[in-house]
Amino acid sequence: MMLVDYLDRGARTAPDAPCFLDPDGTTVMTHGEFRTLTHRIAGALIRDGVRPGDRIGILSTNHPVALAGVAGILRAGAVWTAINVASGSADQARFLATAGCRRIIYHQDLAERAGGLERQAGLDQTRCFSPEPSGGDVFLDWLAPPDYRAPDPTPEPGRVVAMLPTGGTTGLPKAVPITGRQIHLMCLAFQIHLREAAPPRYLCATPMTHAAGLACLPVLAQGGAVIVHNGVLPEQIFSSIERNRASTIFLPPTALYKLLAHPRIREYDYSSLRRFLIAGAPLAPDRLAEAVEVFGPVMTQSFGQAEAPMICTVHEASDIAAAAADPSLAGRLASCGRPSAVARVEIMDDDGTLLGPGLRGEIVVKSDLVFGGYWQDPEATAQTVRPGGWYGTGDIGLRDDDGFLYIVDRKKDMIITGGFNVFPSEVEAFLHTFPAVGDCAVIGLPDPKWGEAVTAVIEPKPGFRIDEQALVAACKAHLGPVKAPKRIIVRELPRSGVGKVLKRTLRDEYWATTTRRI
Repeated sequence: MMLVDYLDRGARTAPDAPCFLDPDGTTVMTHGEFRTLTHRIAGALIRDGVRPGDRIGILSTNHPVALAGVAGILRAGAVWTAINVASGSADQARFLATAGCRRIIYHQDLAERAGGLERQAGLDQTRCFSPEPSGGDVFLDWLAPPDYRAPDPTPEPGRVVAMLPTGGTTGLPKAVPITGRQIHLMCLAFQIHLREAAPPRYLCATPMTHAAGLACLPVLAQGGAVIVHNGVLPEQIFSSIERNRASTIFLPPTALYKLLAHPRIREYDYSSLRRFLIAGAPLAPDRLAEAVEVFGPVMTQSFGQAEAPMICTVHEASDIAAAAADPSLAGRLASCGRPSAVARVEIMDDDGTLLGPGLRGEIVVKSDLVFGGYWQDPEATAQTVRPGGWYGTGDIGLRDDDGFLYIVDRKKDMIITGGFNVFPSEVEAFLHTFPAVGDCAVIGLPDPKWGEAVTAVIEPKPGFRIDEQALVAACKAHLGPVKAPKRIIVRELPRSGVGKVLKRTLRDEYWATTTRRI
């Protein structure tokens, strides 16, 4: 079975059912119309000389045509190059050049950005689409005729179908080749762990030309509908869940924090939700418990990486709800769950020995989910290979006696202060228990006495003030003097295009000024 067969399943089973909805509930496109559009895009690409294996990107805010463009690229046998529209143009250009992408399709509102990328990344061809019929004549003229049917691509499960950028939180983004087999396996894990009885209604607010687009694939296959939002606008999301009876939503932790901080969050009906999936970074346990209280027993977590897409572990909604309700299980709110049905996940020490429960080491994965190596970067690829054929995630974790995994921190984020190891995530989790803290990042800064001083950079909730002395005192009482921040900085946090806090940027900024003082 080819990936395009999977994408077509919704059109075969429910051609007249809504495929895309606007937040106001209007049907934008049916499954049958979506399939037709993907064939027309594929035909136009083939007519333009696109060959199997060519890289093509989509530069767009969330829009049905953008996802149809992704499917059209796959149908043409080309490689979807996932541009994160929220990233800066310099990062986008570097990624396109690294991935070998020579063509993009872009939304007319991003014409200026597309022109810049054309120059910076040396693109050969760009195509514009317009959301308005009056402005879309050129795009419509470019498409193949409505009755065109693209030939099926050669069935090669190991063929690269997508290029994903890494998160870029610990260095410049790298290009990750993803095969059809990996995407099939990821979708299978969705079906096993997150399947709904009725066709899902998935509220998509983060960029669908990036990770959120992967989460659309199982929805399309089940004949479900994607409710297309542009950005995380809390009240729009709350009302859309209620109006459109959304059953599934996928967000990173930072976006969830933004929802929870909104004063009107408890004024809406969320009874339609079956799954509220959180992925992309560790989630503060207290915020997860609050989310269960607000949205119901639907909160679900998964752990994965671009190198092993999305579902290496799953923290099932029933397990999270049980941990939120039972104080004796509350510690499990810090877990990212147990290994999914499609992956082996273990803890390994620096010598390559797999560790038992309670021992800290690197989280390693063995699965067909795992990529074959970074594109044209054998040195970076070699750094991920662990003894026995395991993939090293770079995350430090441990497993409890019941098989639940816990991410302690990134290897590169660990702080060594006064000869002691401090894992920032533990300090961050405690800081998140304070009502004034919207989000935070804990980093180590050069210090003549401690080597590195634990430093908390805090973004307050709107309308709240941070009492720095009280916060440090509370940390000392709860965490001890070694782990407590020596300094608190109050400011807005820098974020990547997918909403992750860029600790690397903070460290670079403050290390430069701190080192000069020392």
